Amino acid sequence: MENDERIRVFRAMAVAVADRGVGSVALADIAARAEVSPRKLRGWFSDVEACFLAAFEWCSERAGAAMVQAYEGEPKWVEGVRAAVAAMLGLIEQEPDLARLWIVYSLGAGRSEIGRRVLRRRAKAIMALAEYIDRGRLESAVRSEPPAITAEGVVGALLAVLQTRLLAQDPEPPSELQGELVSLILLPYLGSAAAKRELVRPMRRRSEPRRSGRAAVESAGIRLTYRTARVLSAIAERPGASNREVANRAEVVDQGQISKLLSRLEAEGLIANIGGGMGGAPNAWQLTLRGEQVEHTIARAADEAQHSQPAIGP
Repeated sequence: MENDERIRVFRAMAVAVADRGVGSVALADIAARAEVSPRKLRGWFSDVEACFLAAFEWCSERAGAAMVQAYEGEPKWVEGVRAAVAAMLGLIEQEPDLARLWIVYSLGAGRSEIGRRVLRRRAKAIMALAEYIDRGRLESAVRSEPPAITAEGVVGALLAVLQTRLLAQDPEPPSELQGELVSLILLPYLGSAAAKRELVRPMRRRSEPRRSGRAAVESAGIRLTYRTARVLSAIAERPGASNREVANRAEVVDQGQISKLLSRLEAEGLIANIGGGMGGAPNAWQLTLRGEQVEHTIARAADEAQHSQPAIGP
């Protein structure tokens, strides 16, 4: 399945499940929403539950990779927690329908073997998050070190909050929850004073002035070039694109050159490979939250430069 078709199918699956529930959705409905032929979709998935499982696993892998990358890019546990929460909320804000499938509707995936696999995969993801949060015990500032099960409770609380917000009729932007969620995580490990500080910590808003595209890229340790900008733009336009697809869109003929550019951008934390490139599977590239910010500034700077040019006419 082509990556862009796969994402369309998963988005269609998420919307259909939200409208009708897993048990009332047919593959034909998903095919119509995703604009792929029913016959083609049946060739990919045996039934709706198999499609649901694939969508859930894709969401889990994407979210997990983004959060781990954000966490490990910071020197301390607290900064890592902030970065991981920001990455998660950024993905939820970008794909609210898929976020509902991942966080909310996975709980009702069904009692079949595939439904049980979804629940097992969900439990595995929860435990993986809990392991990172549990590292806070090493920095605990409270009188008695919290028990290991505390991390599982914190993850459960986070998911409960997100579930409520995702099901709200008029939900606030997920990014608005960042301080409160980080405060919730820090409280049992660093105490109330540290938790309260997160509630008043200033957050950078999307509407705030940003630096030019060149400054944003160079601040990330990347020398801005035409090809750098083209590669980021290509991935932004087509999340999940393979090396060849990125090269074609960015107009980079040399495959060795595109591999070097992608490796460099990945090392700088601007893009992530959600395909893995293992077992013969092609790479599938997407922007990280940091990469989206850089690409956005580049695009806006280019747009402003274009509109600042004097009109040419008689």
